[in-house]
Amino acid sequence: MSRIPLINPNDTTGERQALLGQIHSAFGATPNMFRAVANSTAALKSMWGSFGALGGGVIPAKLGEQIAVAIANRNACEYCLSAHTALGRKAGASSQEMSAAQGGESDDPKTAAALRFALRVVEGRGQIDDADVAQLRTAGFNDEEIVEILAHIALNLFTNYINVAFAVPVDFPGVKLR
Repeated sequence: MSRIPLINPNDTTGERQALLGQIHSAFGATPNMFRAVANSTAALKSMWGSFGALGGGVIPAKLGEQIAVAIANRNACEYCLSAHTALGRKAGASSQEMSAAQGGESDDPKTAAALRFALRVVEGRGQIDDADVAQLRTAGFNDEEIVEILAHIALNLFTNYINVAFAVPVDFPGVKLR
């Protein structure tokens, strides 16, 4: 049971209801995470705006979802692990690719470098060094992509913390943490 109420889109008004309507249109349902975040219209605007901005960025959706599952697993966020595994499959990743990403691994060297970097940032709480960024450049990422990878990391920390701290019920097909 969630530690905070899950806002019913039909029981709210104004900007909050409009944002929840956009989310419902995008997913075909209103995921519980967004219903929890909707307790704060500002937080909902921030989260939904970040999803929209990064969805239109230079990092492919598949890589964004692989980063998300690696971080979710590291932070023991069952909600995000389940949601992003499903979204990764929709973005073209195989079950094997998503499973590997959960462990921070990939057969693709560029993807593997991004996953290693993401986990290094999470584990180091942002304390990285020149070599960490150099490894991304060596793997073929440019500065725009590197900054966007960090933005994906930050958004996933936000969603992980919301779901773990508030015990948001998982409403995606379940995936087991490792």
